[in-house]
Amino acid sequence: KDDYVSLGMFRAAIRRFVRFSEEGSRGAGITPQKHQAMLAVMAQPDRDWASIAEIAEFLQLRHHTTVGLIDRCVAADLVSRSVDPEDRRQVRVTLTAKGAAILEQLSARNLRELNVLRKSLKLQVLDRHRDAL
Repeated sequence: KDDYVSLGMFRAAIRRFVRFSEEGSRGAGITPQKHQAMLAVMAQPDRDWASIAEIAEFLQLRHHTTVGLIDRCVAADLVSRSVDPEDRRQVRVTLTAKGAAILEQLSARNLRELNVLRKSLKLQVLDRHRDAL
């Protein structure tokens, strides 16, 4: 029973966080999908750009769906595209100043909420089953 309670609490916390993040995105004037695309760009280790394929993988979307999302982000002046100087077949997606400012605001808000959720969760079962996970 303890495992079900822990898993249920964890799932509810994830959903609360997702809802909180989505509400924040809308409050900042962008869709949650655009917010996630911008996060995918900045979440790349050691660089401030991402390829369409990397964004698609991060968001678990198909390539053509990701292209459409990036088109909408470009139209909203959240990201820009440029040709990769090392591989002209590749497109680099970077945040614009507007996109970076919005992402910084949303990320600070979300990190505060994530810290609150982390403190409120009591997931000892995960520690007990760490090796199995």
